[in-house]
Amino acid sequence: MIAVQNLTKIYRDKKRGDVVAVDHVSFEAHAGEIFGLLGPNGAGKTTTLRMLATILRPSEGTAQIGGRDIVKEAQQARRQVGFLSGDMGLYHRLTPRELLTFFGRLSGLKEDFLRQRIDQLFSLFDMGQFADTKIDALSTGMRQKTSLTRTLVHDPPIFILDEPTSGLDVPSAHVVERFIRDAKASGKCIVLSTHVMEEAEYLCDRIAVIHQGKIRALGAMDQLRTMTGKQRLREIFLKLLGMNSE
Repeated sequence: MIAVQNLTKIYRDKKRGDVVAVDHVSFEAHAGEIFGLLGPNGAGKTTTLRMLATILRPSEGTAQIGGRDIVKEAQQARRQVGFLSGDMGLYHRLTPRELLTFFGRLSGLKEDFLRQRIDQLFSLFDMGQFADTKIDALSTGMRQKTSLTRTLVHDPPIFILDEPTSGLDVPSAHVVERFIRDAKASGKCIVLSTHVMEEAEYLCDRIAVIHQGKIRALGAMDQLRTMTGKQRLREIFLKLLGMNSE
């Protein structure tokens, strides 16, 4: 579903010169798989996800999303993706229902199906009590649920989720995690980025650790354990970053 080849992003900075944010990253993610992309702040993971979502244009390399090139066929690739990014703003004067209706119509959903889909998502994520409240008045967790359902409203085959449980309490995070596992079981391809190591260890079939723009390791948990000599993902992560986990 996703094939990434030597994806690179270079920013031009007047003071620092060329800044390589993502450095020849390559990986694949498949239908029915949760692929984790983990890294510290500034590692290049969000830039990578934004390129896959066709928001940023790569400096070098490319990727295929459902067989569509993210540069040459950006519009077609974009239709197959639901992208959740932590810093994408919401329209605060709208309600969650109005927001999802707006984005569903942008995606070309028919009105009857769209209403059913919105009701389904509101029920799944327990949003009924605030579905018709202005987003400006919602809590951080409510806004995160609104962002997530907006990502899913058109039921795409590929989910790119950057910190999907950010700001959620434990019960709400559990609902999101269960949804992600159910989506995997239904054949969705999911790329997940999170700072919660326990969440990644629980959910992900394979994990890539990115640091300073490069993939440092990629594999299932057993492969990463063999590679590093560590057992817990938190310890593996720190070892790959060259830090002492003691």
